[in-house]
Amino acid sequence: MDVSHGPPGQAHMPSIAAVVSSRNWPTISRYRAAVRTQHPKSEIIDSLFEPRSKSRDNGIIRAAPRDFSTTSEENRVPEQIIIFRDGVGESQFKDVLNNELEQIIKACKVKYNQWCPKFTVIVAQKRHHTRFFERKSNKSFKNVPPGLIVDKKICYPTDNDFYLCAHDGRIGTSRPAHYHVLLDEIGFTADELQKLVHSLCYIYQRSTTAISVVAPICYADLAAAQVAQMIQPEDYSSGPSSSHAAASSTHAPLPKPPYFRKNVASTMFFC
Repeated sequence: MDVSHGPPGQAHMPSIAAVVSSRNWPTISRYRAAVRTQHPKSEIIDSLFEPRSKSRDNGIIRAAPRDFSTTSEENRVPEQIIIFRDGVGESQFKDVLNNELEQIIKACKVKYNQWCPKFTVIVAQKRHHTRFFERKSNKSFKNVPPGLIVDKKICYPTDNDFYLCAHDGRIGTSRPAHYHVLLDEIGFTADELQKLVHSLCYIYQRSTTAISVVAPICYADLAAAQVAQMIQPEDYSSGPSSSHAAASSTHAPLPKPPYFRKNVASTMFFC
């Protein structure tokens, strides 16, 4: 899951929330995307669950379980769900659990009454100042080899987090991804979870090698960016961009995201 915001100087532009879900189980390389617009500069997704009645939901998560079931073997819904969240800071971790995860749980219960999957919630952070180097000689250093995992010494003593440098930094300095495990109902061991995250860095369709973060996060970023290109600034702008316009835009009606036909929405159009 990811949220894309408008460019600088256009505070009136709505934010784009994108959720990418896996399909064609047991393969893990096929995904579908669902996008929604939300108020400008709003990072927490508020449209994951939108009840219309006791048995009807119109949120982003609505189509993901059905698509997983119809495209997977034995037509079953997932018993375990792993959520990767991008773009949130440490001050918003509680909002992810108390707001976004609660919406997903409610959406699951509306879709299937007896469906109670186990969740693992992981936040990936790319914007930080931590770097790792391998000593080449007494006076020179080089980038660390791909696949390096650091989960001791510099990590939080009370939190479940680790650094992963999955890609090969051939130019410049490698920047590892910092993963925070906010919730683990599935019960992964540290090695199992780190191996899974590392493996998901190798299934990105645009690259034949590993990338710096897991592929679902990149797909969500691509989906949000593509939909943002389809929303014209003049469709939402009512005047010059300013802090007053940004404040008033929170009460303005949001533009609807573009409609995709079924044969397009079920493909990886964003890749």
